[in-house]
Amino acid sequence: MLLTLHKSTLVENPPKIVITGSKSESNRLLLLQALYPELQIQNVSNSDDSEVMQKALKSTSNLIDINHAGTAMRFLTAFFSTQEGREITITGSARMKERPIQVLVEALNALGADISYLEAEGCPPLRINGKSLLKDQVTLKANVSSQYISALLLIAPKLNNGLELTLEGEITSVPYINMTLDLLNQIAVETSFENNKIKVSPLKSLNAYQKALTVESDWSSASYFYSIVALAPVGTEITLSSYKKDSLQGDSVLATIYTDFGVVTTFDNNSITLSKKTDCLLQTVDCQLKNAPDIAQTIAVTCFGLGVGCHLTGLHTLKIKETDRLVALKTELEKLGAQVEITNDSLKLKSSANITDHVAIGTYHDHRMAMAFAPLGLKTNLQIEDAMVVSKSYPTFWEDLKAIGFKIAK
Repeated sequence: MLLTLHKSTLVENPPKIVITGSKSESNRLLLLQALYPELQIQNVSNSDDSEVMQKALKSTSNLIDINHAGTAMRFLTAFFSTQEGREITITGSARMKERPIQVLVEALNALGADISYLEAEGCPPLRINGKSLLKDQVTLKANVSSQYISALLLIAPKLNNGLELTLEGEITSVPYINMTLDLLNQIAVETSFENNKIKVSPLKSLNAYQKALTVESDWSSASYFYSIVALAPVGTEITLSSYKKDSLQGDSVLATIYTDFGVVTTFDNNSITLSKKTDCLLQTVDCQLKNAPDIAQTIAVTCFGLGVGCHLTGLHTLKIKETDRLVALKTELEKLGAQVEITNDSLKLKSSANITDHVAIGTYHDHRMAMAFAPLGLKTNLQIEDAMVVSKSYPTFWEDLKAIGFKIAK
């Protein structure tokens, strides 16, 4: 579906926006719930990815199709490898069949799993013969996607001897690893993370007091409202719920980063209010995002909309997402008149005061491309191609934008 965003002005006193649970937390807890069925989860994400995860975990079929859901592919590969006596073929979209999974497959096979490739070497679809994994030590390169690491950590409590995972080199996306470990701790799994070694102890079953957990709202989804407030006039305020000051989510760094754009975050009763206090006074914004790469698109578009430059680094994992996000960002920003340079792990945007009007933004089957560019509707008229791709993580996104004043037409 193609949506047109007419240049808009936010309504006075916008309504509070309620954002459902974090996709990252939800998918981790859904896997833990499959391992420990007595676990109850509240405020589960309503994203496509979490629905795919739930459906796959409940399925009795020997064919699992996760479509575009990368997190589900990684977590389910680990889960099904431990399901003794069950043979599964797990597949996905054409793009999913191009996304690498060899690092995880090799690690699981080293622990005793039986996983093989059905098409291209190193990529889905996979055939998995579930069995008991008897080994408890494995080593990975530290700069791989944290989802590979989390997939191994999540199944670790159900392994007979737990798991000792050694990471070689500089670790990427540490907050996501810490999120996984914290959720394990919340169900009384003992863990340690010292230097580059992670240990997870086995846990046979849950005690009564560990049986219910509530998922915090998604900080990645909040990023688009940070961008909106940054692009809006001084004095603008938007309130979002439900958020914690001591969040497990790496993307909560937004509250710090967006102070450079004049946006102040106030925490109150599990809600946050985003307030535009001043205009951005910087000519160039520098951000190291190796621990929060999913907000790179939002920050780049915010900078472009404000007419300031940016230099974003630590982005090497963006090349293996739903699309090559660095190439996609460069292509779409340049349609709007930007000057962009990219490397394998960075993006540099030159400051520019001009925005080309009536541009159609390609989304490349990537939910974050659609949502990251949407705030520019406060600055110009634009179109968003394949706009309903947002359902992957935030199905009510367009309705929420209309509620705060965006003029959106089919």
